[in-house]
Amino acid sequence: MKLADLLNALFPEGHDVTVDADVVQGLGQLDGRDVALIGTAGHAAIGVETALTLAAHVLRVVQDKPGMPILLLVDNAGQRLSRRDELLANNGYLAHLAKCLEVARARGHQVLSLVYDQAISGGFLAAGMIADRTYAVPEALIYVMNLPAMSRITQILLERLESLCVTSAVFAPGVPSFFKLGIVEGVWDGDLSGALRDALTDHSKADLRSENGFARGGRTLAAEIARRVQEGRT
Repeated sequence: MKLADLLNALFPEGHDVTVDADVVQGLGQLDGRDVALIGTAGHAAIGVETALTLAAHVLRVVQDKPGMPILLLVDNAGQRLSRRDELLANNGYLAHLAKCLEVARARGHQVLSLVYDQAISGGFLAAGMIADRTYAVPEALIYVMNLPAMSRITQILLERLESLCVTSAVFAPGVPSFFKLGIVEGVWDGDLSGALRDALTDHSKADLRSENGFARGGRTLAAEIARRVQEGRT
C-alpha cells in the first residue's frame, strides 16, 4: 500500500508528515487528537543512520509530546546488509532503537505498529514487532528470512521448506502466517481509521502473542514452555 493512500485512509481529518531519506515522521489527527507517526518508506534498508534517526524521533516525541500515542509505520527491507554497517555494529543501533521505544512505553506512550508494505528480518523486529501490538494490511509482506536464503543457511532443500510451509506457520512468510503465530494482532482492511481508533482504545500492556499463537494453531508449545519457565523462577 502506498504511504500517501495509507495516511489518507488512517487520518481523514488530516495529517502533517514528512519523508526524508525514507524516514517518515509527523502527526496524524484522529477524533481531534494527535497521533505521532514514525517509520520508514520505500522499502528502506535500516542502517546505522536510519536507526539513529528513528530513535531520535522517538525520543523527541517522549520529550515534547508526553503521553501521545505512537504509530510505527513499517515498510523496510530489513537491516542494511553492508560491510560498513556490520563493522559499525548495526545490531547495536537497532537495539538502541528498540530501547528508545521501550523508554517511550515506560513513560506512558502507547506504541502500535502497522505493516503497510513489507517488513523483513531485523527491520521488523526492531521497528515493528517491538510495539505493544502489531497490525498489518492484507497485502503486506512479512518474513524473517526468505525460503531460498533459509535453504542455503539450513541446508534443507527448498522443496522441503516449501512443503513445511503448508503445515507450519513458523516457516511460511506472509501476513496470514504471522497472524496465526500471534505476532500480528489483527489485519486492518477497509475502514483503517476505524481500526486505528479501536486499537487506540485498548491500553492493555499484556503480551498475549504466545497465547494467541496457541489459540490460532500457529505456536502450539510456546505458551506452555513460557508458563513452565515462569513457574520455575517463582
